[in-house]
Amino acid sequence: MTDKERMLSGKPYMALDDELRADMRDCKLKLYKFNNLTMDRLPERIETLRGILGGCGDDVYIEPPFYCDYGKNITVGENFYANYNLHILDCAPVTIGENVFIGPMCGIYTALHPIDSAVRKTGLEYADGIKIGDDVWIGGGVTINAGVTIGSNVVIGSGSVVTKDIPDNVVAFGNPCRVHRAITDEDKRYWTEQLEQYLAEKEEK
Repeated sequence: MTDKERMLSGKPYMALDDELRADMRDCKLKLYKFNNLTMDRLPERIETLRGILGGCGDDVYIEPPFYCDYGKNITVGENFYANYNLHILDCAPVTIGENVFIGPMCGIYTALHPIDSAVRKTGLEYADGIKIGDDVWIGGGVTINAGVTIGSNVVIGSGSVVTKDIPDNVVAFGNPCRVHRAITDEDKRYWTEQLEQYLAEKEEK
């Protein structure tokens, strides 16, 4: 197996491999362009983003600056929005579902390093993929660690450090991130009423 194949399969690999360094350089050039295109060139910015990601839906937007290692290992679904300073270390696949909102200053990190310092300094690394389901809101300043799966219809509170899987239909927060309550029909009723009230007030004007 090549080091790239080893990386993507979760096996230990050498991060300074020539093929991986070339892929990273290519990604960095695209990111530089993306991060420096102004709002008056928005269509070009979005097209550049599509050239960075491995796959995405039609309605995808990331506020620059955005940083990642390879880009090709990231897939996102429809109606995806990420605020400023999203960092994704995509040494393993990062799969994000539909209707996902990510707040500013968030990090999604698949990269892992040996505990032993002598081995670590040789450049040996490994990685474990991250999955995020549909209808997820991730608050600002959240860190998502390697190997984590976040279910669908989940809210992750700001500043959380997610070290273990989070099930569907919950509000979770903290360091380490823990489930604090279920998302209920009462939540749906309350926020539907808020939307209906907003729409009625707009109609009156």
